Amino acid sequence: MLKKIIILCLIILFFTGGSDMSEAKNIKQEKSWDKVFSQSTKVDHKKITFHNRYGITLAADMYIPKEYKGKLPAIAVAGPFGAVKEQSSGLYAQEMAERGFLTIAFDPSFTGESGGEPRYMASPDINTEDFMAAVDFLSVQDNVDPNRIGIIGICGWGGLAINAAALDTRIKATLASTMYDMSRVNAYGYFDKTDETARYAIKENLNKQRIEDYKTGKYKRGGGVIDPLPDDAPFFVKDYYDYYKTKRGYHKRSLNSNDGWNVTGCMSFINQPILAFAGEIKSPVLLIHGEKAHSRYFSEDAFKKLKGDNKELMIIPNAVHTDLYDKKDIIPFDKIETFFKTNLK
Repeated sequence: MLKKIIILCLIILFFTGGSDMSEAKNIKQEKSWDKVFSQSTKVDHKKITFHNRYGITLAADMYIPKEYKGKLPAIAVAGPFGAVKEQSSGLYAQEMAERGFLTIAFDPSFTGESGGEPRYMASPDINTEDFMAAVDFLSVQDNVDPNRIGIIGICGWGGLAINAAALDTRIKATLASTMYDMSRVNAYGYFDKTDETARYAIKENLNKQRIEDYKTGKYKRGGGVIDPLPDDAPFFVKDYYDYYKTKRGYHKRSLNSNDGWNVTGCMSFINQPILAFAGEIKSPVLLIHGEKAHSRYFSEDAFKKLKGDNKELMIIPNAVHTDLYDKKDIIPFDKIETFFKTNLK
């Protein structure tokens, strides 16, 4: 059967020919250090680009240990959802490079310095592909061992990392930090309080917005983290405000720090569950989450889907959701280092 499938694929390729793999667009990247975290003196840093299977060019920062021998294990990092590589993902990438890994932190399609039109869209498919494209890129680097590649997904990208690991057998280890299941939260709301009637109303409103966007030729933005912050805002909103809207984590290209996604930007997550095949992941998976995070249930329930004895859930005492974005005294980097060194060898 497998032989027949291979022959069919070759026939299709013969008659369809090839195509250019990247979009015809120049990607402009900021040359100065514009991260929300300090630059390390222990690693080398450079700007790179790569393309995904849809021809979208992705912009990334590469971090390389200053001293190394032979081919390195590598890690691709993305997230949080609505953030950019100058925020949390870059911090993780730089820290792991200090610990001996070649790393890249990338901007997802349609956001940050990456390509993709229209801007500020999200896609369960394309954003999963972004991770897999990062593996493509790392696999062909002269200083990377293609058999020792892992990924880190933060917040909404934690769920997408799990989805990527379920599809990409080249991924040898996966970390999901303070994860969101973006399909679940879009379909069912926080704590699964959105029922079928409410979900139908949401879809009605989104489709009305599609008509308005089509009429105007512009996509209405949904707004990022609310500002000014109401006194009666839920704790998790205050938690996000403390990161995205303050000097701690604000960045001019971050959707969450500014005008947010397009109103219709995430609607495809409603009926496209991303964790459907999580139970088929054979490689190791580590989930870490804060004990007091509003989102803790996402990791706990994702962990229940995983099978085998190489899956682990680590709950950080007293930590809230955004503590795992940037607080190096709370993020268990020693544990993360051990996890990847054990499984990328």
